[in-house]
Amino acid sequence: MSAAALGASSFASASSPEAKASFNGAKDIAQAEYKIAAAKCDSLTGNPKEVCVAEAKAARVTLESNASAQYKNTLSNRTNSAKAIVDASYDVEKAKCGSKNGNEKDVCIKIADANKIAGIANATADKKVAEVRADARQDKVAAGYKVELEKCEAFAGAAKDSCVSTTKMQFGK
Repeated sequence: MSAAALGASSFASASSPEAKASFNGAKDIAQAEYKIAAAKCDSLTGNPKEVCVAEAKAARVTLESNASAQYKNTLSNRTNSAKAIVDASYDVEKAKCGSKNGNEKDVCIKIADANKIAGIANATADKKVAEVRADARQDKVAAGYKVELEKCEAFAGAAKDSCVSTTKMQFGK
């Protein structure tokens, strides 16, 4: 595991100065690792060099995107990060197709296109599933609140008031 991945896993809260410093550190490490990997590509030529550079960029994008997703910690940012990683992987696959010819190259590009579409679809689906689960969780809490309030109807006077008050506190209402 790279130092950036280790640093990215230790973010506190996105609003804390420590988390911001850790996030910036992870980005700096990703950039440094990219420069090292890209420098190794300098001795190559042609398609192998293109593949090497694309792989170096994909590694940087992956580290930066994972760090950003963890630092910002929003569903939208996690989805965007996943899509950025898919795009970077697509660039690598497409570069690898450059060494092929004719139908083999066409098939390779179609496979890369299909993998990109599938990856983006998965990221979008994951986001939608998370949103639906959050809605379902809210619906369950609301239903539970109504049940507890209904239970309070069995009481009268101060006991009922106490029950309602306790239920409201329990459900943050």
